[in-house]
Amino acid sequence: MTPHGRAAEESAFVRTYILTRGRTKPRHLLGLETVLEAGPGRPGPAQAEECEEILALCRERRRSVVELAGRLGRPVTAVRILISDLLDADALVVPLTRPYADTGAGSGPSTQLLAALSAGLKRKWPDAVAYPQAG
Repeated sequence: MTPHGRAAEESAFVRTYILTRGRTKPRHLLGLETVLEAGPGRPGPAQAEECEEILALCRERRRSVVELAGRLGRPVTAVRILISDLLDADALVVPLTRPYADTGAGSGPSTQLLAALSAGLKRKWPDAVAYPQAG
């Protein structure tokens, strides 16, 4: 690597470190596919300018974590930390999609959702011991 390339890489690292105020982990668990939309809150005055960019993008339409990282040209981990700050300020929210939303009094998750969850768990832990059914 050339000295110029190394300096640029170190500069990008320092900028990311400053952007996240030295934090390396977000406070919220956010998957790459987590979708976000603008909420009623506002970011604090000490927030990075990237927070305003995230909010502007999410005001246009719902965006995923990975899409926001790509649009900002920042590492996903750094963007997750900024998103966590915005979630804490209620400036961003994770909207509930229809299959997860409560559709009425006493209604639970759909059978399709439960079947998908069961299949996913079986794929993740195929050797898990099932609990005996009551009855």
